[in-house]
This record gives sequence, structure tokens and C-alpha cells, in this order.
Amino acid sequence: MAMRFSILGSGSAGNSALIRTDHTRVLLDAGFSAKRLAELLEGQGEQLERIDAIFLTHEHSDHAAALTGLARFPGIKVFANRATAEKAQAGLKHRVAWQHFETGGTFRYRDLEISSFAVPHDAQDPVGFLIAHGEDDQLAPRRSLAWLTDLGHAPQHVRERIREADVLVVEANHCPQMLEADTKRPWSTKQRISGRHGHLSNAAARELLEGVADARWRHVFFTHLSRDCNSPAAVAAACGTVLTARACGFSVVAPGGGTPFFDC
Repeated sequence: MAMRFSILGSGSAGNSALIRTDHTRVLLDAGFSAKRLAELLEGQGEQLERIDAIFLTHEHSDHAAALTGLARFPGIKVFANRATAEKAQAGLKHRVAWQHFETGGTFRYRDLEISSFAVPHDAQDPVGFLIAHGEDDQLAPRRSLAWLTDLGHAPQHVRERIREADVLVVEANHCPQMLEADTKRPWSTKQRISGRHGHLSNAAARELLEGVADARWRHVFFTHLSRDCNSPAAVAAACGTVLTARACGFSVVAPGGGTPFFDC
């Protein structure tokens, strides 16, 4: 089996994706209650008790909420850097099966190769992931997925890491005009969202795509859209032409939505 992945849910209410190979079932983030996560997995023909591991980008609840319910699933390993693990563990009553990695390093888990890289966000030590599978031959062609959510801007090292991916998952969180006009959020929250350690706007996502030359991307998924301050149409209008010009497919995941399985 090739490396397949499905976004289970995306947005301010929770974020998680499933990666499945012949030998591995892992989650990228787990930002829903364990009960809700189990329901989302069942919708893709999977079960939470069959998940081998979770790769955690940072400790915010919309990426780590399921940890509270993992006491019933002691076999699930949770991979995180030490700062993230310590912050997340402090709010839990049970001990998680932590597996620590160093930010910026690469490790293997079963038939996956996982590289982490630092991203600018207001968490302890947030990361993005580049996850590869296969040996780059005809029998098992090497494919890779970049998971890049929750960052206020994209430094050069981030651009270099995501260039290698066949599939890119990147946030396009808000439309600046819609955020400015929003009446639900106080000014301080708007400043946090739009700051350099907040979230990418549609324009910033477009600038990121334009700034990566010779990318290998075959498909880009735009995720983590704000329900109030963005829309799939606004993301497509801002970013679609960049990818169309490169003959790269793209999908915009609606707030709260997910995707069918996609072969990387």
C-alpha cells in the first residue's frame, strides 16, 4: 500500500489527520475529544484502538484535546518534543506514553521517516512535519507529505523543508479584511491571530507558495480555515492561480470539514 492520508477534521474546533500504510496507522495531531476522534475514524473505516501513534505539533487544545481520553488507550504512543510533552502532560491526570524527538531532527517509526522543523507560533516549541514513506524505487516509490499548520509567518528554513513534499497541507487561516470586520473577537485576539507568531492569512499563504521555487508538490490542501473570518472561496481566489500556473492540484478544506483518503 502507498502512503494514504485523510484529514479527519480541520479548523479552530479541532485538527487531525490519519496516515495509513501497510504497517502503520498514525495521527497527525489529535485536536478532538477521544470520543469525537473515534467517530471521525469510524467514518474512514478505522478504529481508535488500532492507531499506533500520534505525532503532535504542539500542545494547544485544537491539536491535542484527545490526550485527555487516551487513558483508555495505553498502547498509543505520542511523539512530541520535550517542551510540548511537558506542557501537555501538566494538564493531564494520567501519564501519556511519550516518545520524545528533537526539533529539527529526523527519526523513523515503523515504515515512516519523520522530520520535524520549528515553526513560529505562540506555543512552547511548535513544529511542522515532513513524513516520508518508501525507498525511491519502482517497487516502493518514495512519497512525502508536509504538515504545516499554525504559524504566523514562514521563515526560509520552513520553505526549504516543504519544497521536498509531494503533498503539502498548509493553513490559510483568515482573510485580513474579514478578521478586521469581525465583531466576536476582541482586538487583542485579532492581534494574536494576525501576528508573526499567530496564523497565516490567505495572502501570507499565497506569498509562501510563491516563495518556494522548484517545489515537488502534486497537490496542496489548504486547512485550518476560520469559520467566521475566512471562506473556501476566499482561499481559492487568493491562492488558486499560483498553483494552477504550476499545474498543481489543490483542495480547500472547509471549517470543520475533512477529506477522503488521498494517495501520496
